[in-house]
Amino acid sequence: MEEVDGQKMWVFDGHPMGRFSAGGVVGRDGAKASADLALHHWDHEEIHRGAWDPKVRLQVMDESGIDAQVVFPSTIGLGGQGFNAASDRDLARRTIELYNDRQAQIQEESGNRLLPLPLMPAWDVGACVAEARRVGALGARGINMTSDPQDLGAPDLADRAWDPFWEACTELRLPVHFHIGASVTSMTFYGKYSWPSHPADTRLALGGTLLFIGNARVVANVIVSGMFDRHPDLKIVSVESGCGWVPFILEALDYEMTENAPGDLAKLKKPPSEYFRSNLYATYWFESNRNRLPALIEAVGEDSIMFETDFPHPTCLYPNPLAAVEEKMAGLSERARTKILGENARALYRL
Repeated sequence: MEEVDGQKMWVFDGHPMGRFSAGGVVGRDGAKASADLALHHWDHEEIHRGAWDPKVRLQVMDESGIDAQVVFPSTIGLGGQGFNAASDRDLARRTIELYNDRQAQIQEESGNRLLPLPLMPAWDVGACVAEARRVGALGARGINMTSDPQDLGAPDLADRAWDPFWEACTELRLPVHFHIGASVTSMTFYGKYSWPSHPADTRLALGGTLLFIGNARVVANVIVSGMFDRHPDLKIVSVESGCGWVPFILEALDYEMTENAPGDLAKLKKPPSEYFRSNLYATYWFESNRNRLPALIEAVGEDSIMFETDFPHPTCLYPNPLAAVEEKMAGLSERARTKILGENARALYRL
């Protein structure tokens, strides 16, 4: 931590990476504050300890009725792009390894209740393969990947150069996670979504809304890349992006590929929309009322949705995540509720 222009900042390889905080809105007293105050003024000592202390996080989970939780970074980039963007590649690689070692330790100490996903050295395909195999041996249950490695000088993820990485992740049963905002490219768009004259909190709300849809770009790209034909058991998770947009995007993708790229469509083994149920997962935490939710779940697939709490981010369901969705989920079958609230995750993460 260093002071930059009078503010406490995280600094890596000489580059300021964000406030000395943990990117949340839940305070030490357990109350949620305005996003503008928390994200722009709080430091590490003002945010809830559960945002960064594994022991306190487990207490929060116990209080909330959560058995296990997949955990993502914040200040270093939701896809770890802050480490990846360092100019000293050896330093970046070693830092990622140290970070991943610590995540493996947290997972073991929590009895596999906390699953902090390891990061990848995304500027180098071979290094990603090696690191995936290394963290797999440490017990990782998935990996967290930037959605735009081309930002870092590597091929984009549709390039066949990544096939050894997809093969390793499939072999090791490591689902690949793409969090919203998980690249330099996506966060550049994030800053331009809202019109500048809106108030700060409204700009955050607009940015958050459209950042969800930003993951539609990731989903559409991976589907038409052909990677699932070459690696039919590969699993991809779209994180913190909701699922309400999924049916429309799949329908639109089928139509657009039929109309505009029939030759490329013919190279795929099945219609684009059919890959979601076999290879992709979405996350659910706030969408739709009781009457509309069953149709949404039917369209996306009850086997392809997992529940999230988003603690301690501005849109989190804290302090009562299960109570917050109880009425909305009442219209679902018991089987669908059980899958979404836990069994899908239990199977995917081998818990």
